[in-house]
Amino acid sequence: MPTIVETLGQAKAILTTSTAQVEQTVAHELLTLLGGRADIKRSSGLSAPAGSIRLAVVQEKSKWSSVHPALDSQKEWMMVRAKNGGGIEILASRPHLLYYLYTILTEDWKGLDIGEFEKGKITHPTFKNLRPAYDVFLTQHARTVRNFNREEHIRNLARMGFSHVEANGLAFAVPFERGPQGELLHRFYTYCPSLDQFVSSKLNKGTYDDDYLQANLNFLRTNAELGQKYGLTPGLVCFEPRSVPDNLLQKYPMLRGARVDHPIRSWHPRYNLSIAHPVVRDHYAEMMEKIVKEVPSLEYISIWSNDSGAGFEYTSSLYVGRNGGGYVIREWKGDTEIAESAANNLVRFLRILRDAGRKVNPKFRTLIRLEPFWAEHEYIWKQLGDGLDVEVSSLVTKGWKLAYQHPKYKEAREIHGTALHNQFVDAEKPIIEELRKKKAEADVYFSPGTIWNHEPLLGIPFPSLVFDKLKDLAKQGVTTPCYNGSATPPSFAPYNINQELVRAFQADGKLDLDAFMHQKAAEWIGDDLAADLVKVWRYSDEAYRSFPLPIWIYSSWSVWYRISTRPIVPNIEAISEEDRSYYEQFLLATSHNRCRIDFRYDVGFDLVDPAHAHHCLGLINRDLFPQMEAALKLLKTMKARANSDAAQACVQDTYDRMRALYCWYRSQRNVTAWVAGVHSYIETTNSKVKKESRKLLREMVLDEIENTRDLLNLWETSKTNWMILSDVGETTFIYYKNFGEQLKRKIALMKGHENDEPYVDPNFQWRVPGFTDAPAT
Repeated sequence: MPTIVETLGQAKAILTTSTAQVEQTVAHELLTLLGGRADIKRSSGLSAPAGSIRLAVVQEKSKWSSVHPALDSQKEWMMVRAKNGGGIEILASRPHLLYYLYTILTEDWKGLDIGEFEKGKITHPTFKNLRPAYDVFLTQHARTVRNFNREEHIRNLARMGFSHVEANGLAFAVPFERGPQGELLHRFYTYCPSLDQFVSSKLNKGTYDDDYLQANLNFLRTNAELGQKYGLTPGLVCFEPRSVPDNLLQKYPMLRGARVDHPIRSWHPRYNLSIAHPVVRDHYAEMMEKIVKEVPSLEYISIWSNDSGAGFEYTSSLYVGRNGGGYVIREWKGDTEIAESAANNLVRFLRILRDAGRKVNPKFRTLIRLEPFWAEHEYIWKQLGDGLDVEVSSLVTKGWKLAYQHPKYKEAREIHGTALHNQFVDAEKPIIEELRKKKAEADVYFSPGTIWNHEPLLGIPFPSLVFDKLKDLAKQGVTTPCYNGSATPPSFAPYNINQELVRAFQADGKLDLDAFMHQKAAEWIGDDLAADLVKVWRYSDEAYRSFPLPIWIYSSWSVWYRISTRPIVPNIEAISEEDRSYYEQFLLATSHNRCRIDFRYDVGFDLVDPAHAHHCLGLINRDLFPQMEAALKLLKTMKARANSDAAQACVQDTYDRMRALYCWYRSQRNVTAWVAGVHSYIETTNSKVKKESRKLLREMVLDEIENTRDLLNLWETSKTNWMILSDVGETTFIYYKNFGEQLKRKIALMKGHENDEPYVDPNFQWRVPGFTDAPAT
């Protein structure tokens, strides 16, 4: 009996049914598969005559049971049917599912006998929707990444079963926003661009040049159009209400809203417009409606706020404290009244955007990322409803402090946003159901990719952690998981087991993880080495579980703090400012931020105390490094046993990524050792503790020099695309092709400092040029 793909190859006609663009996309990919030996025709009906392939998106639920008696109106579906004596029907209930089904058919089912499809082979997606949140390569801070192909990326989202694409990004490498020399805040405007970066209103016309707005809008539109080509529905992720240029507030001073900058990251205050004022509300409604008119398929806007130059008036988590214009609440009210008024103002803003979007697209909805609003939470919650949804890591949590623990170490202090938040417990489900009674939804984050895990590394495997979270999200009935950072293009990481797992789980919520990993490993590397490749993935997964995240921002934002490229020595000021300038130029630090010379502190945060740092060092040395060393040892033996080009390619790719990961973990360990050693030395009078601290720091410096040499060797010899690099230039958020030169400078600067006496200037943050000078070093 022929296989389904062999039967597809005999087709003389490909029949499309509706105006859905994805039908044409699948038809043309099928035509390529068939070697151009078929005609594409549009015809009505859902059946496929003999010798034809029928493609159809069947969105009308009333028709589903007539397509197949097993289809009800509750579950989305995909079906391939090859009736005896007829053609092949490839049908799905939504546009994105048609393309997803096409890839399942031609990749996963291609070897199945045609007989298995005679009565219709039906599969239901595990999640109704799957969307990106903060698409790091397409629209966000790594959009200048080298060798990026937008269409490849969006096609891969569709292949993985995504339902949506994030469309709004800047067309330029850096944002329009500027600030005084030495300031940092303007750099944050590169991601989650606000509505006024795409269109203007009557209020702000002329604030931004028309050619600038046009370029950004064209970028947004193109992303949306590419998404629709593959059946994906576009949406927006914006920081709002974001600050506006001073000249607009000088023109309309009565419209000034909240101060939204961070006082240590900025040299100049930033204010947004007061969304409590009717003129400003009209301004936002006009911009929202304009954008949806330009791209009518836009289905949502997700609002992130109270960070990166955005914020809601009088909410408690604004960096400078509760503040705003004169229209939300009068002075001298208590915290409860202020919180309620701030929440009312926030929810009204969401309604304005929803209603403006629905003038064009009746399905349009708004979401609010809920974590920053712990004080206002209950007042926001009461007002959620149809098209007023939330985006969260957890619903049993208020604020940023998760009600979840590290999967291995209860004493670990922070796992928010990482794959180590690998649970979604039963207590979440009743809260989701409460929301649904109000016709609202909760989109829930999960993190199987690069950002907030091991950035800038690509394709790091931790499939069991990903599987844990997917199982829980499905169990609790989550409708829309949000893939943090979005997917990595296959050309960047061709053996990406985490992503393949997400794809497979979306098609089969009862997936057997072990069987799946062995099948995928055999496909990539061959039967002889498949079990060993699975072992490597498990070693990598266990290594991550054994990472206690001692300093969350240095692991989640390691690029921003230049952990890989800056010298880690006992007295950082023993290296001159001139010598440090190569990395400080883009370091996330203004001149008076203590993180320049002290890894323990950043802005107002005490990141880790020396006692906890010492404890984490013990865990990393005892539990994490043995897993990485076992993975690398096994991979070396696999290289010797790989007896085909395909196996060699897979082993080398995996080996390079594991080498990079080992270096990454060693730098994380060493920056933790810096805090443990330097601050233990400074804070004690005990000579034994001081001696032990000096010994720890000496070993740390020597290890980090060796580690950086290993990383440099990988950089110079590997042909694997193992890290994110910009094609344009270095920014705070992304390295450039001079990465290797920076590693060389780091090595040279660290040499000879292993025996330095530990020191940090306790008055560093008070220095003012011309008034308080740096101490002699």
